[in-house]
Amino acid sequence: MSYLSIKRWRDSEWSNHEHSSRDVNVFHDTIMKKVFDAALKKHTEAFGPPPCLYSWIVMGSAGRFEQAPVSDQDHGLIYEKENDEAGHYFLEFGKELAYGLNEVGYPYCDGNVMSSNSVWCKSQMKWSEQLSKWLKEESFESIRFLLIFYDARVLVGEEKYGDKLKQIVHDYMKEYPHFLERLFENTEHIKKAVGFFHQFLTETHGSHAGSIDLKQSGFFPYVNNVRLLAMKECINAISTLSRIEELLKLPRYQQELSWCVKEFENLLHYRLKYHKTMTENYDDIHYLHIKELSKDERKEIKHILLNGQKLQDYTRSVIKGTMHK
Repeated sequence: MSYLSIKRWRDSEWSNHEHSSRDVNVFHDTIMKKVFDAALKKHTEAFGPPPCLYSWIVMGSAGRFEQAPVSDQDHGLIYEKENDEAGHYFLEFGKELAYGLNEVGYPYCDGNVMSSNSVWCKSQMKWSEQLSKWLKEESFESIRFLLIFYDARVLVGEEKYGDKLKQIVHDYMKEYPHFLERLFENTEHIKKAVGFFHQFLTETHGSHAGSIDLKQSGFFPYVNNVRLLAMKECINAISTLSRIEELLKLPRYQQELSWCVKEFENLLHYRLKYHKTMTENYDDIHYLHIKELSKDERKEIKHILLNGQKLQDYTRSVIKGTMHK
């Protein structure tokens, strides 16, 4: 299939997959795999077959299986052999992948987290070296990259490559538990959408005036803090919901996080309910206009947002408690 035919197929099939967040993400996976196959066919015709085994990983909301109807790109490549031939082959393939995804409707990533960037396209050996460097540097950028990678999911290829690299992170966390505190510092500054008097803090200017940023104020407190608790406990689950479910199997979290699954499912529901179409602008998909909500919905959204702040406070206490025992 050509990229254009995949895009046309996607547009014609979308209405059959808009009924739940799970359906949306299964459909995204199917689309991205079709793009991968088309890109590989095109690349193989020009450069020959892949010189070694590989994994194509998706990250961000795609990695966590939490994509909105409109989603940008977050992906990388891990390949088996460390040599110039493999390096050139997969970096060029990464460029074709990024181009194909953009053609089908996934905008290029503003942060350049794509297989077309050598930072995210490396051999197993170079990936291991890079992860170790990020862990030891503890700079803001290194930690940001590390957290992005931690949400990686193998979509095509060798599953074990991603697992082996995640183990490097887990081993480091066990040896240097202070690193948890550094990770928390990187994600603790959240854009609040509910004020001291429980009033909505909406955008005041521009096209999103009267709206709240559901990504920054709603999803980030849940995604970031649940990820951090999962890292602390060396949990391999990737989606926020599956991470919560794994945490709830541990006695210390059962009472404190018992409400989290319902709240996060509600967040996914509201985003899908008010942004069902794939034709919306990528930036618009994250905003929720308060006046569109009923009185009960406003109350529920406010409850979700306040509980996100509560989760952040709880995570802080867990991390600080771990550090200062």
